[in-house]
Amino acid sequence: MQKNYTVKEVFFSIQGEGAHRGRHAVFCRFSGCNLWSGLEKDRASAICDFCDTDFVGINSDGGKFNSAGSVADAVLEKWPPEQPNKLVICTGGEPLLQLDTNLLEEFHARGFEVALETNGTLPAPPGIDWICVSPKMGTELVLKRGNELKLVYPQLNCEPGEFLQYEFDHFFLQPMDGPRQIQNTALAVEYCEQHQPWEISIQTQKLINVR
Repeated sequence: MQKNYTVKEVFFSIQGEGAHRGRHAVFCRFSGCNLWSGLEKDRASAICDFCDTDFVGINSDGGKFNSAGSVADAVLEKWPPEQPNKLVICTGGEPLLQLDTNLLEEFHARGFEVALETNGTLPAPPGIDWICVSPKMGTELVLKRGNELKLVYPQLNCEPGEFLQYEFDHFFLQPMDGPRQIQNTALAVEYCEQHQPWEISIQTQKLINVR
């Protein structure tokens, strides 16, 4: 049975967060999430009520695709010609609602390293090159190993130390955006100073004004 993919947007930019900060990448943002509808009327009752990303519907640089190959082709079109080290970052919403083995194979066939940004509540297909899990309190973590765990901080009833039992190469605290961003940044920095191996992750894309 042929699978369809709904992609909010595909764009070339610079990764602003985490271990790949500063690296060129094509972002493939999938529509939909399992922790929030994306509609403001549902935010107060959502499991993840602090999301700062629009993943509803389709932008002009997204679309509905009827094959994995057509998604991979759309990503390849955004990569600058002759530039090496191709990287696609699959994000959302929650990309694991749609990302599957067929799409991974198509990305790899076009020379892309595949990175994933996920809330970690769904299983991932094998073969992903870089897994970044951003846990949300009130959910059950399914992906308990990967390359980086990036915790938005602070979250209610959230103790970062709980996550050190899992197998990740990097542990990042990222200050929660919003009206208390300055205070949240100070809290995250203080926690990282006092608790190894936590590192600070700042959303530098917002500072340098890139997507």
